[in-house]
Parts: sequence; structure tokens; C-alpha cells
Amino acid sequence: MKDTAITKKKWVIFSLVAIAVFMSTLDSSIVNIALPVIMKDLKVPLTTIEWIPMIYLLTVSSLLLSFGRLSDIKGRRWVYCRGFFIFSIASLLCGVSPDAKWLIAARSLQGIGAAMLMACSPALVVDTFPVSERGKALGMVGTVVAAGLTAGPVLGGLIINFFSWRAIFLINIPIGIVSAILAFRILKGGKGDIVRREPFDWKGALLLAFGLSLFVMALSHAYDWGFISVRTLLFLIGSIFSLIWFLQIEKGMDYPIFQTSLLSIRLFSLPVISAAILFVSLFTMVFLMPFYLVHPYGFSIDKVGYTMVIPFTFLFFISPLSGYISDRIGSRMLCTLGMLLMSIALFYLSQLTSSSTYISVAWPLALVGIGTGIFISPNNSTIMSAIPQAHRGVASGAVATSRNIGMVIGVALSGLIFNSIFHTLSGGLTLKVYKPELEAFFMTSFKWAMLTGGSVAGIGVIVSFLRGPEPGRIRMKT
Repeated sequence: MKDTAITKKKWVIFSLVAIAVFMSTLDSSIVNIALPVIMKDLKVPLTTIEWIPMIYLLTVSSLLLSFGRLSDIKGRRWVYCRGFFIFSIASLLCGVSPDAKWLIAARSLQGIGAAMLMACSPALVVDTFPVSERGKALGMVGTVVAAGLTAGPVLGGLIINFFSWRAIFLINIPIGIVSAILAFRILKGGKGDIVRREPFDWKGALLLAFGLSLFVMALSHAYDWGFISVRTLLFLIGSIFSLIWFLQIEKGMDYPIFQTSLLSIRLFSLPVISAAILFVSLFTMVFLMPFYLVHPYGFSIDKVGYTMVIPFTFLFFISPLSGYISDRIGSRMLCTLGMLLMSIALFYLSQLTSSSTYISVAWPLALVGIGTGIFISPNNSTIMSAIPQAHRGVASGAVATSRNIGMVIGVALSGLIFNSIFHTLSGGLTLKVYKPELEAFFMTSFKWAMLTGGSVAGIGVIVSFLRGPEPGRIRMKT
């Protein structure tokens, strides 16, 4: 009877995690669909509208590690419940925004709530499930991520069509409040409610947030500002200085935000690096593929949406299966294989032409989803299992941070390669207005961007393999 109760509770906790993960990923993908409508309704230029997704990404990326550490101190329940409430309140403020400035500020607050939820989610799963089931459980989390990313464009289009863009935010409110109340009750007294009487490193948290924010800003705007412009270089130098100062402070702290000795754990540091590499490669494709499908290939927006669902559909089914297998054979071979498939897929995408058959377009996209699905669950399980429970919040934050930073670098890198080559070949033109005579320039630029993404994934194959075998739980050096 007791085992049955424990089993039921762990799946209830998993359901709470699934809701948080789905809300966070859905909100990211659904907002992008709404941007043209929001721009028209609020009567603001594109340079203002781009801050709606950007401020969310900046906030989440810069706060994940800090909230992971806070959850190690105050308990997962304390951070998780407040994350749901903040996310819900911010969603209300987004939904009633009278102007763009209000909406951008509300999105920043929403990013705080999302960072609190993301920082705790993998740690809650690992705290709840035994070692023999962690890969499977984290694989199912990967399925939820895929569901959120896949449902976003479709659900967003339906909501905006029948209601308004404000409804995509307001729909979060009842779900978030109910989930916060349930989490407060269900997590009480469990591993997610363990409190440690340790101080929080506010100085380190501020330096980390400042450094990561400057880094994300520099990468995101480097092409517009110029890669060797004074502004870009100042942001990068400021970021590097802040992060080095942060690491120096952490080494001398009794209770740091980030325990630098974690970096000495092979099954933590190498999987975190390889996760960032995977998302660099993935978002090279995610960012540029819609432009290829719309312009040279000639698809309508709805067909582009259906086509871009292909990789996430395969991720949906492959991720839990890969997690299940990793519980038995470990992550090394699975992650290496997943990264290899990603590299192969991007190299094939680089060979596309404007007259390629739909099958030639679809199967490499499917391979991207398969490779990602094979990689993510085993990799996350290895990272989380390599860290003692007292530091799993930080590990959880590190997983999410590597993912977000990888996304930003992927978009920035693909944009740099594509725009630089296109600008050179076309004699200074940009892609603001596509014309058929620009097709050759487009395809050459697209080819080299995909080849770059495939090469990055090739490096990831080596990094994934170098993690070595998993002899058992790796203990942190103290």
C-alpha cells in the first residue's frame, strides 16, 4: 500500500512539472506567432516589438542559476510555487497591457516566473524518481517540451483568430494559480520541501545576471550593431569581465551561487557543454529554415508551420524511448549518436535547392528531431544524477542555462553566416524584400549556414563521446 502511494505521488509531482514545462515552452513559441498582430495593434515599429521575446529570453537566461541555488536553500516548493504565482500575475499584466512598454516590462516579470519554474523542474523529477527511472521520467519531460513547442504555433493561430493576442497570455492565469496551490500542498514535507540554513549570495547573483545579460545582448544584436563595433565589443568585454569576477568571488564563498568544484565532475561539465552545442546546431536550423521554405521554396505560412512541426513530432516520440534505454545503457553512446544524426541532418539540409522534393526537405528535418530526442533525455539524466541532492537546483539551472545560451548562439551564428555571405554576394543588399533574382545568393548563404551548424554538431559528437562511461553516481569534491 505504501509503495502504491509513493508511486502515485511521484506521478502527481511529474504532472506538476509537466504543466510548468508546457506553460514555459508554449509561451515562448506562441508569442512569436502573435508578434505581427501585436505590432499592428500597438502601432510600434519592429525594433520595439523584438524586445517582447528578447526581454523574456534575457531574464530567463540570466536568472536560472540563481533560482536553482535559491531552491537548494529555500526548498523547491518555496521557489516553484512563487514561480507559478509570478508567472500568472505577469500573464495578467501582459494581457491588459495598454502599450508596448507595459508589455515589455510584464514580459520581463513573466521571465522571472519562468526562470523559477525552469530552474526547479529537472531537480524535482530527479528528487522524486529513483535512479532506475530517471531517464524515462526526464524523457517524458522532453516529450512535454516538444508538445509545447509544437502546439504553440497552432494554438496561437487559433486563439488569435477567434479572440485576440491578449488571450494567449490570459489563458495562463487559471492554470498557473491552480498549479501553484496544488504544488504548495503536494510538495509539502517531501524532498522538494527541504530547507537549508545557508545565506544567499546576492553579489554573485547580480554579477551573474549582469554578465549573462550583456552576453545575450551582444550576441543577439551583433549583426545590427556590427561585430567589431564599439557597442558590441563593450558588451562582450563587460560580459567577460563580469563572469570572470563572478567565478573569482564564488571560489572564496562558503555558500556560492555556483560551486566551481562542480566543473571538475566530468559527467556534469562535458554534458552541459554538449547540451549547449546541440542547441546551437538545432537553432541554426530552427531560425533559418522558415525563410528557406517561404522564399526560394515558395511555401505559404500555414505550410511552413506544418513543416516545422516535423522535427518536434519525432522528438515527442523518441525522447521518452531514449530516456528509457539510457536507464539501462547510460548516456555516452546515445548522446554521441544523437549529435551525429544532428550533424548529418544539417549537412543534408545544406544541399537543398529551391526545386528539392518535399521528401528531401522533410526527412532531414525528421532526422533533426530524432537526433535531438535521442540526445536530450540521457544527457539531462546524466547531469542531474552526477550531482548530490544538495546542489541539484544549481545543476537544474545549469541545464536550462546551457539550453538558452545555445539557442541564442545558434540564432546569432546562423544570422552572422547567412547575412554576411548574402550581403557580400548581393553587393550590399539585405533580405528585407525577397526577389526571385536573389535566389542564388540566398541558397549559397543558406548552404554555408547549415554547413556551419553541421560542423558545430560534429564538434559535439567528440565532446559527447569524451564524457566516458558512467560507473555510478559521481560525488562532488569538497
